[in-house]
Amino acid sequence: MKKLRILEASETGHGILIETDAGWVSPKEKHNEIVLKEAKEMDYRNPFEFYAVLQKYDTPNRNGRSYPERILKREADNYKQTIAKGLSTSELNHPESSLIDLDRVAHIITDIWWDKNILMGKLKLLTSPGFHERGIVSTKGDQAANLMRQGVTLGISSRGVGSLKKVGERNEVQDDFELICFDLVSSPSTPGAYLFSNAEDRDKYEENLDEEKKYKQNNGVVEKEVDLMKKLNDFLGK
Repeated sequence: MKKLRILEASETGHGILIETDAGWVSPKEKHNEIVLKEAKEMDYRNPFEFYAVLQKYDTPNRNGRSYPERILKREADNYKQTIAKGLSTSELNHPESSLIDLDRVAHIITDIWWDKNILMGKLKLLTSPGFHERGIVSTKGDQAANLMRQGVTLGISSRGVGSLKKVGERNEVQDDFELICFDLVSSPSTPGAYLFSNAEDRDKYEENLDEEKKYKQNNGVVEKEVDLMKKLNDFLGK
């Protein structure tokens, strides 16, 4: 059986589709203050439950990809069955695999629902008794909770297997797409896909990709990112 590989942002074809970005931090100080304040006010003795924007249909992301409404709704319906069976675990960071590694599991998705074209979700970090009782970090869930407790902003990113086809300026996800899970990441590709404590706070985390693209172009950020990725690829011998 041929091993699947992760498709890069500009690639088409069949492989593992992960929606994480090379890295973008909004220059808006107000946005950053909200996120950091919320993270630092967490009490590590209490269960960590959060809301998040999981995906959006018919909306281009930072990887230039778009998920058609019919395909994403189909996969969301399938994922509801995964949730009902208690199998909706996900990892801290994307692995280079289509399988979920229980040694790396950090959280479980407990609910998903639609708000217009936005797939919303609720998740619970799988923390250990030692973390809750003494603050000992021994699991990936503990690690994620501790990062947030110290002010680190975490995003969420889908992982799946399928094909991409060039449609205009976008790489459109095709009908063979299968959703696997939603991993925690530092830089989500889907706009506004961060963890927050209250569902009604979603609008505080919205991002404008057109504004971001303009900012990058005006400040030479795109060229720097491309050069950085080229150097990394050369180092890895790709």
